Amino acid sequence: MGPLEIGLLVLIALLVLLTTGMPIAFALGAVSVGTLLLIEGPRSLTILGETFFGGLNSFGLVSIPMFILMGAAVASSPAGKDLYEALDRWLNRVPGGLVLSNLGACSIFSALSGSSPATCAAIGKMGIPEMRNRGYPAEIATGSIAAGGTLGILIPPSITMIVYGIATESSIGRLFIAGILPGLMLTTMFMAWTIYSCHRKGIGLSEVTRRYSLAEKLEALPRVLPFLTIIAGILFVLYGGVATPSEAAGAGALFCLVLVVVIYRMWKPGPIVRMFRDSIRESIMIMMIIGASELFAYTLSSTFVTQSIAQWISGLDVNRWVLMAIINVFLLFAGFFLPPVAVILMTAPILLPIITQAGFDPYWFAVILTINMEIGLITPPVGLNLYVINGIVPDVPLGTVLKGALPYVMCMVAAIVILCIFPEIVTWLPDQLMGKAL
Repeated sequence: MGPLEIGLLVLIALLVLLTTGMPIAFALGAVSVGTLLLIEGPRSLTILGETFFGGLNSFGLVSIPMFILMGAAVASSPAGKDLYEALDRWLNRVPGGLVLSNLGACSIFSALSGSSPATCAAIGKMGIPEMRNRGYPAEIATGSIAAGGTLGILIPPSITMIVYGIATESSIGRLFIAGILPGLMLTTMFMAWTIYSCHRKGIGLSEVTRRYSLAEKLEALPRVLPFLTIIAGILFVLYGGVATPSEAAGAGALFCLVLVVVIYRMWKPGPIVRMFRDSIRESIMIMMIIGASELFAYTLSSTFVTQSIAQWISGLDVNRWVLMAIINVFLLFAGFFLPPVAVILMTAPILLPIITQAGFDPYWFAVILTINMEIGLITPPVGLNLYVINGIVPDVPLGTVLKGALPYVMCMVAAIVILCIFPEIVTWLPDQLMGKAL
């Protein structure tokens, strides 16, 4: 049996295990161990522990639980409510201001929390009922929140960017900066589509229920600006070379904890214990996936599956943009079934040599890959954000939520096309701040 046939059987076995509901880390581990036993025999078991630990033996991984803790501190507090209210007060005179407030709150909150489902839950609980009360269709109210929640994996600080940086040995600081302009562009595209859609459906976008005085607008800022300052500070120390990603993440987590305690008076042990408990649970889950992915990658490499796939793709006699289109379709399909972290860990080490050989910038590719993962968060069969929104407003059918989210999928596809035509949108800011990548 050749390497490609082995790879196909491994993929089928992995999909079968995932359809049973088995956790991703366990499915990856089970397929890896089973394949090694069948191909190399019992002697392969001697390197399993060392290989699994090798995937976790990186100081850069320390930044992941720190950023998760930072997000848990924000998500467990009323920060989302304050952020939403502050933006609504400043944008309520703008046509479609309520929708813009929700999308803006989603982009900022998701960047702080690093979790798309948490963003959908936090902003959706407030924003969806308010939008529906003001006459917005259910599909726009739910679809805009579902799509807005995906922005956090692109706008820094992003856990998926950290995982990509570790998997490909790329600069995490440069990856963060590379995601800024595409993230802002995608947010603008989301807002533009929403306003156009509301206008086309005849919704009174200029209707304002209340005028806020300057004092009322300024009143909401003191609770929001400190958290935005933390994001700006993290980016500054990273691209300024002041601190490593792990150090910046640790400082960010500490400051968020302090702000939550000081601003929202969260003195009681209960919320703090839950905060750390949720952070530990999510961190362990991601670490298990990373370790199991390293074992899976070793299995594919030792059976020459990885090398054969890379050789087959690089041997395709096609234009490099056709090659990129094939890779995008593959990533899109993978994102339908697997979460972003798993897809990045499983595919980035294989695809990186191929795209660099084809002349593509690896940091540009990181953004393209991430947008593909965003699409997977709002498309079935997994579409985690869709189910979170459906849980918040169970009276809105899942099909309605999906219908509202699909136009934003097209916005993401358009964003990928734009970035392919103008890759400088990704590379210009990192080059300006950090110099040309070597």
